[in-house]
Amino acid sequence: MARAKKNLRKSGRRHPLATAALVGVGLLVTGAAYTGFSQTSATAEIDLESPATIEAGEKLFGANCATCHGMGSEGTPDGPSLIGAGAASVNFQVGTGRMPLAFQGPQGMVKPQQFTEEQTLQMAAYVASLGPGPSLPDSQFVQADSSDEGIANGGDLFRINCAMCHNVAAVGGALTEGKFAPALTGVAPTHIYEAMVTGPQNMPVFSDANISPQNKADIISYLKYIENQPAVGGMSLGSIGPVAEGLFIWVIGLGAVVGLTVWVTAKSN
Repeated sequence: MARAKKNLRKSGRRHPLATAALVGVGLLVTGAAYTGFSQTSATAEIDLESPATIEAGEKLFGANCATCHGMGSEGTPDGPSLIGAGAASVNFQVGTGRMPLAFQGPQGMVKPQQFTEEQTLQMAAYVASLGPGPSLPDSQFVQADSSDEGIANGGDLFRINCAMCHNVAAVGGALTEGKFAPALTGVAPTHIYEAMVTGPQNMPVFSDANISPQNKADIISYLKYIENQPAVGGMSLGSIGPVAEGLFIWVIGLGAVVGLTVWVTAKSN
């Protein structure tokens, strides 16, 4: 009986490394949470018109952007002038990783961000101080609306103004000279809005006179709606359109039926 109790105590004893591992996990979780909270708080409190913010952005710009855009943002043969580009343009280009460019090409490619959100906003503040330009969007216009009316209006506007390049399903499409309209799935609402007001690369500018802020918000609502909808027809085939999809059915589908018929006939003979 005494031996059984002794064995029970032994089996319930913790491994010496268990406590150290538990403490290590706790420190990692606490540190990650603190870092995320600190960065979020700093971003939320940043003032784009503060001289300190503009000065910090100027230093970042001089170290990372001036080689192509010039020390005074006046532009060079390798990069356009940013005077009048506005905060929205910087937040879009840097926030999506398109800038700084990985290499010279037909257009900037999306890649992981090189700067934190706070640093991006500091550079946006500096560029905004150089001249008037598109500002960061109001938060009320980058919240996806779940109402049927807003989604329907956004769908109509998207098909009229955007689908010829981005495809009606927003999966992107090819343009000329190696350029392309990117897919819009997974893109942050803020960046979609900023693209509309700044017209990056091959995209036209949709000012508030062309598409009102509320209509821009409806377009965002439509894009987020179709992004979360399943392909009710089964395989979407990349949503490349009825002509290509019909050709696929005729060539692959009908070809398979003909091939099966020939195989069955040959086997029976």
